[in-house]
Amino acid sequence: MEKEDQRNFLIAMVLMIGFVWAYQTFIMKPAQEKYEAQQAVIAAETANDAAGENGNIDISKVPAVAEIKDVKEALTLSPRVKFDAESVDGSIRLKGARIDDLSLKRHFLTVEREKEVRVFRPEETEYGYYASYYWFDADNKPIVGPNTEWTQVGSGTLTETSPIILRAVSGGVTIDRQVSVDSNYMFAFTDTVANTSGVPISVRPYGTIVRKGPYEEFLEATDPGSAKASAMVFMGVIGAAGNELRLRKYKPLFNGKKIKGENDKGEFLSAKGGWWGMTDKYWMGALVPQQDTPFISSVNKAALARESGLEIRTISDDATVIAPGANITVRNHIFAGAKRLNVLRDYEKDLGVPQFVDAIDWGWAFFLTKPFFYALLWLKNIVGGFGLAILAFTVLIKIPLLPLYNASYKSMAKMKKLQEPMKEINERFKGDPQRKQQEIMKLYKQEGANPVGGCLPILLTIPIFYALYKTLFVTLEMRHESFLYLTDLSAPDPSAIGNLFGLIPWMSGMDIKAIPIIGIIIGIGILPILYGVTMAAMQSLNPPPADPTQAKVIKFLPLIFMFVFGGFASGLVLYWVWNNILSFVQQYIIMRRNGVDTEIGKTISKLLGRPVKDEA
Repeated sequence: MEKEDQRNFLIAMVLMIGFVWAYQTFIMKPAQEKYEAQQAVIAAETANDAAGENGNIDISKVPAVAEIKDVKEALTLSPRVKFDAESVDGSIRLKGARIDDLSLKRHFLTVEREKEVRVFRPEETEYGYYASYYWFDADNKPIVGPNTEWTQVGSGTLTETSPIILRAVSGGVTIDRQVSVDSNYMFAFTDTVANTSGVPISVRPYGTIVRKGPYEEFLEATDPGSAKASAMVFMGVIGAAGNELRLRKYKPLFNGKKIKGENDKGEFLSAKGGWWGMTDKYWMGALVPQQDTPFISSVNKAALARESGLEIRTISDDATVIAPGANITVRNHIFAGAKRLNVLRDYEKDLGVPQFVDAIDWGWAFFLTKPFFYALLWLKNIVGGFGLAILAFTVLIKIPLLPLYNASYKSMAKMKKLQEPMKEINERFKGDPQRKQQEIMKLYKQEGANPVGGCLPILLTIPIFYALYKTLFVTLEMRHESFLYLTDLSAPDPSAIGNLFGLIPWMSGMDIKAIPIIGIIIGIGILPILYGVTMAAMQSLNPPPADPTQAKVIKFLPLIFMFVFGGFASGLVLYWVWNNILSFVQQYIIMRRNGVDTEIGKTISKLLGRPVKDEA
C-alpha cells in the first residue's frame, strides 16, 4: 500500500478498536451492572417482606450499621398520615410534617411491574430522602422545625379529592396546615399562621429537601443502573433561581465544588417565581415556594462538609410581622415524582413555575431534542404507541431531506459508474501518484462527479442521530414502553442469539448479555443484527474504496457497528434500521434510473434467470 493508503488503513483500524473498547466499557459493563443491581434491589426488598409483619431484621451481629433501619421498620417509629392519590402513595410523618415515604404508582423498577419506584424514604433508613416546610423567626431560628410534633385535625387519608389538616402549636404560634395533592406529583402546603402571643412576631417559611448517603449509592438504591448514566444525563441540584436555570452535578458538589451563588453564602435571590430541587435521571424532588414572594435558594454547605448527605433550602427573603391575634396564609408546594414532559409543562402553565420542563436534560441540542420529543408525543397520540411513532417520525425526518439525499445518491451513482475507469488509471499510473491524482480529477470533471457528494447527508444525520439518542435516553415516557417483542424502548434489545431469540428459554437475554466476553457475541439481539444487515445492504450500493485493503476493512464495519448498536436503546436502533431500509430503497431506485447495476441487482437478476449486465 502507498503511504496515504497505509495512513487511512491505520485510522480505520484504530476507530474499529476504539468502537469495540467503548462498547465493552460504556455499554456492556453498565448494562450488566444495572441488571445485577436490579436483581439485588428486588432480592433485598423480598428479604424485607419475608422478615415478618413489621419487616424487622436481626442486625445485632452488624453493630456498625445498627442505627440503620429498613423502610418498614422506620415507618413504625413515629405517627403518620397516609396518602393515596392517583400517581403516588405513602405517608407523611407527623413529627416535622415531613413527606418521607413516597412511591410512584405508575412507575416500577423493572418491566415486570412488581416493585414501585420509591422516591422518598425515612431519615432512619440507609438512604433517607425527605422534604418539608418549617417556620423560622427573623433571626433564622426555628419556631416550628424538624422536631415539632404536629397533630391531624380530624381523621382520614389524604387523596386528591380529600385534603387533610395538620396543626402545630409552638412559640406563641399556631399553624393550621392544609395538605393537598393533585393527580400527579405536586403537594400543596397551605399554612395559616396565627399569632397567639401578646406581642408581634416575625416569621418566614423555610423549605428543605434532605438526601442521605453517598450520591452514587443513593441513585442505585432508587433506580438501579442510573448512577452509570451520569455521564450522559444531568443529575444534581437544579432550579430556576435568580432568574436563571442553575445546575450543579452531584459529583462536584460532593467533591466540595459548591454552586456559586450571588453572595459569599452561595445564595440566590429569586425576586418573583422559581424553584429549587434535586434531579435524577427520571425522578425529582423540588421545592416550589409561593411564586409571588421573593425567596432565597441555597445548598447546605455544612451537611456536605460532614459528608452526611445533601440538603437544599429555600427561605423567604423577608420575614413577615404578625400582630397579636392576627394571622397570615402562605401556600408552598413540594414536587416529588416523575419528570413527565406534559406534567412539568402543565405546572409551568397552571402554577406559573418558570423553566420547570428544563428539569429534563435536553442537552446542548435542545433546539432539536425538544421538538423531536413533542413530535414523538404527537405521533404517539395518532398511531397509538411509541414504536409506531418512531417509524412515522423517521419518515417525517426524511421528507425534507429528500432533495439532498437524491443529489447525494446521484453523485454515488456516478462514482460507481467510474469504478472501472478509475481502476484503469490506478494501474496505468501506479508509479506516479501525482499524475494519477491529476487524471482522476480530470475524470471527475469530465463526468461531473463529486467524490464528497455522497457524504453531505452525514452532516445532517449526525446531529439528528445525537438528538434522537438524547431524546430516547432522557425522556421518561419511553421507559418501559413496549413494541412488538421489545419490552422497553429505552433499553437494549432483550433478545439474544444465545437462546435463539427466546425459542430456547434456558437463560434470559439479559442473563446471556451478562456473561463475560462471550456475552458480547451470543447476547446480540434481533434489531442490532437487522442493523448490520441493512448497513451491509447500503454498502453494496456505494462505490468501494480503490485500495483493496481498505475495502476489506469497510466490509467489516457492519459487523462492528452491529455489536456497538447492541447496547443502544432499542428505540434508537429501531429508528436506524427503518432509516436504512428507506434509504436503501431510495438509493436503489436512483441507481437504477442512472443506469448503474448494483450487486443486489445482479443477485436478483440471477435468481430470476435474467441476463446480468457486464460492467467491464
